[in-house]
Amino acid sequence: MAGAGRVAGVVPQGAGQPVVVRALSLLGQFTEQRRALNLSELSRLAGLAPATTLRLARHLTEWGALEKLEDGRYVVGVRLWEIASLSPRGHGVRQIALPYLEDLYEVTRHHVLLAVREGSDAVLIDRLSSRTATEVAYRVGGRLPLRTTAVGQVLLAHAGPELQAEVFAQPGDAEPGSGSLPAKELRAALAGVKHSGAAVVRRTHPSRTVSVAAPIHGADGDVVAALSIVVPDAATPAHELVPLVRAAARAISRNLGHQAKASGAWRHPPSTPSAVSGTP
Repeated sequence: MAGAGRVAGVVPQGAGQPVVVRALSLLGQFTEQRRALNLSELSRLAGLAPATTLRLARHLTEWGALEKLEDGRYVVGVRLWEIASLSPRGHGVRQIALPYLEDLYEVTRHHVLLAVREGSDAVLIDRLSSRTATEVAYRVGGRLPLRTTAVGQVLLAHAGPELQAEVFAQPGDAEPGSGSLPAKELRAALAGVKHSGAAVVRRTHPSRTVSVAAPIHGADGDVVAALSIVVPDAATPAHELVPLVRAAARAISRNLGHQAKASGAWRHPPSTPSAVSGTP
């Protein structure tokens, strides 16, 4: 899938970079924790000279990629959201999946998530949530770890061996309640995900939840996204949620042009008039 093997926001430093690379390096410094930055912060974080940072920030502001606040700090501009919304892996899947997300939301009344893979992370492209839903850590447009989230494990289970090896080699999340598994256990869990068609992840941080996710296939059969519901761990048994999520994911896949294998279910032949009336 596009983006595999790259880390978001990481741009080579040093003189002689193309202007577009330096401009992107400025944009890459904004994160969920750093939503507003002044020129000195941008210069330091991007490793660019103050004069270069000022010049690029002015051009990006004129184009709409950045907006300047009254206190002199910069924030990401709406123009970037307009451009990002054209991504077929984001908006296209989301548009087709939205009615099914709404159906799952009506059943669960907690969180319904839709994510795609970008490099070694999952990116949340949509989320429907009740005002009273249990707390979760991720926002639309935010990145989710592959190894400790249900959508992430679904996407990782269907990723190539190189990315899997990269993730297995990473140190597990030491944060209590993160749901992180040692490499050997994670490998076994991913095999189970491919076999069952669903991932189940329990977390105790930031709240006690259970997440159930299933893969969404594109027309060529590749997994293009993952669908998940997140509910309080004690609310509903996970085995009752798995069929709901898998059915919704299959329906979205069909609408994306995926032709699933025959289920093997025996189909009853249509009744003939004589069979209905009981005449021989």
